Amino acid sequence: MQGAWNLMSGPETPALALRIWQVGALCRAVADALDARFNPVAVRGEISGFSRAASGHCYFSIKDDTGQIRCAMFRRAASLLDFVPRDGELVEVRGRLGVYEARGDLQLIVESLQRAGQGALFEQFLRLKARLEAEGLFEAGRKRPLPVMPRAIGLVTSLGAAALHDVVTALQRRVPHIPVVLSPAAVQGAGAPADLVRALTALYRLGGASGSDGVAAPTPAVDVILMVRGGGSIEDLWAFNDEQLARTLAQSPVPVVCGVGHETDFTIADFVADLRAPTPTAAAELVAQPRETWLGALTLIGERMASASQRVLDKQSQRLDFAVTRLGRPSTRVARQRLELSRHAQQLRHAVLTRMEQTNASWRWVSAEFPQKVQRHLQSERERLDRAELRLQAVDPHRVLRRGYAWLSDTEGHAITSAQGLLAGQPVRATLSDGTVDLTVTQQRLL
Repeated sequence: MQGAWNLMSGPETPALALRIWQVGALCRAVADALDARFNPVAVRGEISGFSRAASGHCYFSIKDDTGQIRCAMFRRAASLLDFVPRDGELVEVRGRLGVYEARGDLQLIVESLQRAGQGALFEQFLRLKARLEAEGLFEAGRKRPLPVMPRAIGLVTSLGAAALHDVVTALQRRVPHIPVVLSPAAVQGAGAPADLVRALTALYRLGGASGSDGVAAPTPAVDVILMVRGGGSIEDLWAFNDEQLARTLAQSPVPVVCGVGHETDFTIADFVADLRAPTPTAAAELVAQPRETWLGALTLIGERMASASQRVLDKQSQRLDFAVTRLGRPSTRVARQRLELSRHAQQLRHAVLTRMEQTNASWRWVSAEFPQKVQRHLQSERERLDRAELRLQAVDPHRVLRRGYAWLSDTEGHAITSAQGLLAGQPVRATLSDGTVDLTVTQQRLL
């Protein structure tokens, strides 16, 4: 092929000409060499940047302190996993080295993956998480509800982050009337945790801010704070696993929404915040009900108030019309009331006279009948006493004694009704119709 140059020796001679490769052919040749030299291969390292596509295929990198390799795990192999791989986990993978020809990248096609222990960063994350959880920083009871209509929204993120654009765009679209107070901070790197703490502390001073005399402060009062960042590996998000940042979040005077990473990413800040959002945009949407929703609600309330007011006015107007028809002219009503009063007075006089006549008639009847009734009652009582006297005389014992009977008693006056029990020589007393006789028992004879 003409025009080929060797940079060391100038124009090449046909005998020394190098082979000119097609890019795809060279990639396949490298892949064949790797397959012959290394495959199958087993590698031990930490997972980084793990993601699962909608197709079910998994993509991630496996790394250690000195290097990393891109990995692809297809759906068939991924379906055999008995755990969910996470960034920072120490794993052992088995597969085949190859070249992804579309990019010319070295990649490892993973055929099996198993835990080999947890990576250093992930172990550090778990230790801090367990300690803060034991202190109660993650308890649901300390989580606060988000304000329905915040006066201002605080935002903590990097000025150069795509998350800033996403959040501001979402807030501008949904609630353009609510001010946003940006407190910029680094979200990655060694100094990021301290920068995030400083940014949050600056917003805390605006929580419910107002002048001492009740006049609004120049900066609007912040009622909720968003702390956001886009996705990344566990190293990229490590600033949000800082203990001092977690304790600063727990001291927030207003609710904090943490929207760090993607839906599968979790940090210590997510657990401490009042609410976790799967993405920065979702965090903005959680604190910003669309303006159209509130305008629609206000319109509906206005219509209901107008309708209710009209109903009240109609009802009161109807009551007024009815009152007018009942009231009429005042002179007519007064005349009617006078006639009614006169009628009641006549009824009262008639009732009093009737009652007096009834009372007089009763007294006349009593005065005429009372002496006769008293006389008849006395005669009846005399006859009743005479009958009682005759009955008493019929049972008088003296009448029996006058017929020749006597009543015997002992010396103490006790009646003797039987001969049994009397002794010879015992004194007894006989009572006759005209006196008493003392006797002595000489002999006892029983019938």
